[in-house]
Amino acid sequence: MPLKTEDKILIEQRVSNEAKSAGVAYLLLIFLGGFGAHRFYLGATGTAVAMLLLFILGWATTFIFVGFILLAIWGIWWFIDLFLIPGMVSSQKEAVRARLTSQALVDGQ
Repeated sequence: MPLKTEDKILIEQRVSNEAKSAGVAYLLLIFLGGFGAHRFYLGATGTAVAMLLLFILGWATTFIFVGFILLAIWGIWWFIDLFLIPGMVSSQKEAVRARLTSQALVDGQ
């Protein structure tokens, strides 16, 4: 049974309430990007931990010059994330929308 218009409106309201903000993600990237805070916020925990470890190990090993390579990799990743955040936010919104839609379909039966 398809969803009624009222259900679709309620789902979209909940999506806008539950979805992550691109603005907050950018602020976290700019101010706490070294710690992968933006990725933790957006739910990408695995890559957030990888980014955090890369940053910490990079700084910890700069005295033997290996750290500069790690920090360069981290810096490139940080720069690429500037362009990936809108897609990550969109994916998170779609996941919330799919969850709420399936929940509404189950509840409606």
